[in-house]
Amino acid sequence: MGASPKMQAVKAMIERVAPVDVTVLVWGESGVGKELVARALHAASQRRNRPFVKVNCAALPSELLESELFGYERGAFTGASRSKPGKFELADTGTIFLDEIGEIAPSGQAKLLQVLQDREFARLGSLRDTRVDVRVIAATNKNLGELAPQGRFREDLYYRLSAMSIHVPPLRERPEDIPWLSELFLVEFAAQYGRDAPALSPSTLERLARHRWPGNVRELQNAIKRIVVLGSDGFVVHAPAPPGYDDAPAGPAAPEAIPAPHAAAQATGPDDGLGLREIVHRAATGAEAAALRCVLELVRWNRLEAARRLRVSYKTLLVKMKLHGLD
Repeated sequence: MGASPKMQAVKAMIERVAPVDVTVLVWGESGVGKELVARALHAASQRRNRPFVKVNCAALPSELLESELFGYERGAFTGASRSKPGKFELADTGTIFLDEIGEIAPSGQAKLLQVLQDREFARLGSLRDTRVDVRVIAATNKNLGELAPQGRFREDLYYRLSAMSIHVPPLRERPEDIPWLSELFLVEFAAQYGRDAPALSPSTLERLARHRWPGNVRELQNAIKRIVVLGSDGFVVHAPAPPGYDDAPAGPAAPEAIPAPHAAAQATGPDDGLGLREIVHRAATGAEAAALRCVLELVRWNRLEAARRLRVSYKTLLVKMKLHGLD
């Protein structure tokens, strides 16, 4: 997630809330990583070995959302040739993640409130209620507290959801996370596309730190993907700035105060008598070590999960960990 104080506060909140079987509202701008928080809550809960079911409420028309959430019986409507369980039934004993819950129509909000209160609902076309044991985690990029008084979101549902909430800050408010996340994405995409991870120069890191990141972490992820695919970070510095770039500092910390991840690249230069190949090799080694540690800390040093995320074999991961003194 990040090493900034703000994200460490989010991590601490996750650790406190996850073991308690309570409904959680995760809110923040698009692209900040709300789903990552939801999955972390599930992974640290007592339901970690049970289903995690995601529902993108914004991607479903209002007339289909209710049947998607609660299911339907055969003959409930034209084309219902067989019964189908809803997402709540599929998530029974586990966690259901309702992404962009602010997009649910008022009729769906009323039924959702019933499920949160009674843990019961009826499929479309059914005469009996179905009882489920589900933990609900909701996410939104809207201010539900402002929508409720306007009648655009049920106040009783808002109060039910917001009893426990976690705010994920935008990337522009935590620029110190940019080098850390960049290293993580460099290794991830290098493994995915079979490319060598290029070293990010200090000028590139400064440019990244100055960007306002309206798309937040998702936008940074796409920027690093372009760097890996093109094999160079030169275009980030020398090409015309895309729309949304701002040369003003992204936050209270100036770019110079942000630690550069490639210490090896900064510690060596022409005066050290090293050739370009050796400088690049040292920078890549430092980047690999930093990214390995980032992923291992992210998965709480679960080596199997780290190997899966890095898309390498378990044996390769162990060799790399030993090489960088992480064993």
